[in-house]
Amino acid sequence: MAKKQKTFRPKPRLPKGMRDIRADEIGAINNMLEKLKETYELYGFEALETPAFEYSDCLGKFLPDQDRPNAGVFSFEEDEDGDWVSLRYDLTAPLARFVAANYDQLPKPFRRYQTGSVWRNEKPGPGRFRQFTQFDADSVGADSVAADAELAMLGADSLENLGLKRGDYQIVMNNRKILDGVLESAGINPSAEENELQRLTVLRAIDKLERLGTEAVRQLLGEGRKDDSGDFTKGAELTPGQIDQIISYLATGSAERGDVLGGLEELVANSEIGREGLKELRDIDELLTAGGFQADRVRFDPTIVRGLDYYTGPVMEAELTFEHKNEDDQLVRFGSLGGGGRYDGLVARFRGAKVPATGFSIGVSRAYAALEALGKLEQAKLNAPVVVLVMDQDQKGRYQAMVQQLRGAGIKSELYLGTSGMRAQLKYADKRAASLVVIEGEDERTKGEITIKDMDEGSELSKEIEDNKEWREAKVAQKTVPHADLVAAVKEMLATNSGVASQKEADKS
Repeated sequence: MAKKQKTFRPKPRLPKGMRDIRADEIGAINNMLEKLKETYELYGFEALETPAFEYSDCLGKFLPDQDRPNAGVFSFEEDEDGDWVSLRYDLTAPLARFVAANYDQLPKPFRRYQTGSVWRNEKPGPGRFRQFTQFDADSVGADSVAADAELAMLGADSLENLGLKRGDYQIVMNNRKILDGVLESAGINPSAEENELQRLTVLRAIDKLERLGTEAVRQLLGEGRKDDSGDFTKGAELTPGQIDQIISYLATGSAERGDVLGGLEELVANSEIGREGLKELRDIDELLTAGGFQADRVRFDPTIVRGLDYYTGPVMEAELTFEHKNEDDQLVRFGSLGGGGRYDGLVARFRGAKVPATGFSIGVSRAYAALEALGKLEQAKLNAPVVVLVMDQDQKGRYQAMVQQLRGAGIKSELYLGTSGMRAQLKYADKRAASLVVIEGEDERTKGEITIKDMDEGSELSKEIEDNKEWREAKVAQKTVPHADLVAAVKEMLATNSGVASQKEADKS
């Protein structure tokens, strides 16, 4: 007798660092994206969309995790020509390719915003995913640091439009040229090709200061560091004296922009590029002050360097200053949810001539997590459908007509498509976060009426209802109206629920 072959059944598993996103989160994210779009367009930026993957040589080597075999990106080889393509790791490198390809037709500066998924082939961790969404704004062709100052203002206004209050966030700025000046004063030529890797290692070490602390940064500036998992990260191999100079530079932070500028002046006094970076920060300070953006919204901090290598001047991060509980139930600061800076060399890779550019990006998933922690996400329940229940299977045509009436009036609605009874249908509507359900049983139909149940008010009591008779006796959070008034009554109840929810949100804030 032949042995029966075992049927292969794949496990329903996700790749590491990936996640599924449910409808309630998608709804809240879409609300956030609309608010960001509103702010970006208010500043005069226009939309652009680029493909999810690009030729690998167009993305360049400005990657966040170059220690990995495939340089931090997901890549594959095209079948036809043998060229390698990669999923985009940010939205800036594709923008540089687009500008270079369309340079003569574009206005200068070219001001664009874009939102979309990006992919990083990095080690995943808690809250750190390999696919996430960014929302960017960039000015290409603007040589003045007024463009950098404007993006800092845009960042602050965007976060406030999302619902963050002053005191919950800060846009924090620095200038890569100042750090190059400090390296130069320490005896390291930052522009020398043989020092490129060492400079990048220093940048990445400083970028980890808030997460790892000063001692860990010292190790990364020196021989290297072994983390808790046993993985070893090679350091920049600076001398103890050079490390001391960089640590001194990192300690020049202050609450006031003028104090930071004063503290940096002595550190870069002997470096031309350092003095140039300091002057640019002074100009930005003047513009921010003129625009009414004080240090409570935009401040300077020498520890901000950004991890990517393509930045050439002013850099910035959007930091959230409030505390929340992490996965270990510890109270910690929320941290960064975006940033950007000047990248004058990125478009030049294609054209061979300098094209000034600067940009700012918000991490949408991080912003969602921040608003969730603060209780400021819009309630998805307000966007849920009205569910028309099927009390009698032989009357589906009547129920379908009700659904079409509601849809014709612009009310999001659906017909229950299963064959279960009252209790199961109410449970279904509750799982769908339906605000209202519409019921027409035999009694209602005989009287020419319909019953509308408010699920927000009566969902708990509904769990105990077993049959139609019990429903009629309980009359849980329901309203009975003439069949002809279906649309008007649903609209009225939805408006009431919306007003109650808005008042609750106002009371919380």
